[in-house]
Amino acid sequence: MNDSHNSLAATLGNTILRDVTLRDGLQLTGKLLSTERKVETVRELLRLGVPSIELGSMARADLVPTMANTLEVVQALTPEELEKCWIWVATPGHVAKASAAGARNFQYCLSASDSHNKANIGRTTDESLAALPEAVEYARAVNGQIQLCIATSFTCPFEGYVPEERILAIANDPRAEGTTDIVICDTLGQAIPAQVAGLITRVRDESPARRIVYHGHDTWGLGVANTLAAIQAGAAMVDGALGGLGGCPFAPGASGNTSSEDILFATRPEWLTTDTFAGLVVLSEKLLAELGEPNRSKAAQGARSKAEAFDWVIPAPASAVAGAN
Repeated sequence: MNDSHNSLAATLGNTILRDVTLRDGLQLTGKLLSTERKVETVRELLRLGVPSIELGSMARADLVPTMANTLEVVQALTPEELEKCWIWVATPGHVAKASAAGARNFQYCLSASDSHNKANIGRTTDESLAALPEAVEYARAVNGQIQLCIATSFTCPFEGYVPEERILAIANDPRAEGTTDIVICDTLGQAIPAQVAGLITRVRDESPARRIVYHGHDTWGLGVANTLAAIQAGAAMVDGALGGLGGCPFAPGASGNTSSEDILFATRPEWLTTDTFAGLVVLSEKLLAELGEPNRSKAAQGARSKAEAFDWVIPAPASAVAGAN
């Protein structure tokens, strides 16, 4: 393998996966998981080696019922576990309430398009930006981290194509000073790799130095391709959900997140072994069955194939093999 291949492998392997199953993944499901089940899922993900988790949202329970017990989940986790967990927020008040419960990592979300921001958060994009400095101060008061998350970074369900200059204007807005990361979101999954690489590159080169996070959806089948393009352009963290679960309830046309299993199979971080991968597939299958949701992960489907000579395939139980004879 030549130096360029080694460099690419290192880049992919060093990328941090943030699993967003318990936030974005649950938003379109009709079933509220219990606090105990969510805590169990967080702990199992951490045990298997997943380095970062989005555990829930401060969205109003009447609008997103599956997030109703988010603060109870926060309160049930240890400070050490919470160091690896993020919570979705949209107002300074959200940060204050979440930090009081013990959260320390906050994803402050707004949309690049006013139409989606009004549908999702109930205010204009500029109003969300105007409130951001107060949210940053609340995060700083508890020695926390806060991300600037830009939804609809490529397309908006109401306005269509979103110009790159709009994203760069938000990224460079002085009111975002103090945010530790910037999250670029393909909310509808309509971007293609060239667009993702181009925007991530511009954000990297033309806005303040921050860790770049990419959040993608697989609506048009390019979730993994777009994620890889983002990593190669400079994203150091990428989002995924078990089984490709999820989507935004306020974005018509949105569907599941890029699958965590697919991202991990493609990037092969050092902590991922065939055994931990199998554990994630099993966890995903159980959770999706409980929710009554389909498994959209191609890697998970491949892991259940009959090509057992391939290391990443999960061997069938002995009882199943015996029953087939």
